[in-house]
Amino acid sequence: MRVGVITFPGTLDDVDAQRAVRYADGEAVPLWHGDHDLKGVDAVIVPGGFSYGDYLRCGAIARFAPVMQEVIEAADKGMPVLGICNGFQILAEAHLLPGALTRNHKLHFVCRDQWLAVENNTTAWTTRYDKGAEILVPLKSGEGGYQADEDTLKELEDNGRVVFRYVGDNPNGSRNNIAGITNARGNVVGLMPHPEHAIDALTGPTDDGLGMFLSLLDTVVKA
Repeated sequence: MRVGVITFPGTLDDVDAQRAVRYADGEAVPLWHGDHDLKGVDAVIVPGGFSYGDYLRCGAIARFAPVMQEVIEAADKGMPVLGICNGFQILAEAHLLPGALTRNHKLHFVCRDQWLAVENNTTAWTTRYDKGAEILVPLKSGEGGYQADEDTLKELEDNGRVVFRYVGDNPNGSRNNIAGITNARGNVVGLMPHPEHAIDALTGPTDDGLGMFLSLLDTVVKA
């Protein structure tokens, strides 16, 4: 399993994402924002950070990076793509996922370990979880409030496209407590919390996040 991990100017968590891939017995392939090909990878992770300094709007500039055109085309053909935090924002800006991520409702950066409920365990990134399971992973963002219009929310809810939901207090004002969603095909997933920071109980609050990367391994092996 070869998994590309993109680095933009301002990316913060690419090294952690690469480490998570290796924990799942995969090969992490660094991808640069200016690349015009994906180097034959089986999947792509768009990691967290502050791409291009979050200028204009989080993810708004990164969405136009050359590598993202390749990601968009690959995702449309079924390649698994995961966007974490800023990566989720980039996928929304690229219209690979619906909705938008806005300033946290209390206008403060939130950094804490966060419980999530697994709402969909059929995506390329969640098959290792039981539906309804609760996992604990870090959350760290200032613009993580998921917003969408009523029609989009209804479509997401009615078709099981909410992948993760916040448990307990809503940390950022996300509508319907949404922490992560998927596209209709189930190969593209975006979430604000950081599973790559919870792959080893020695360095994270739990190893609950590792299941996402092991799920990808299952997906690639079955393909």
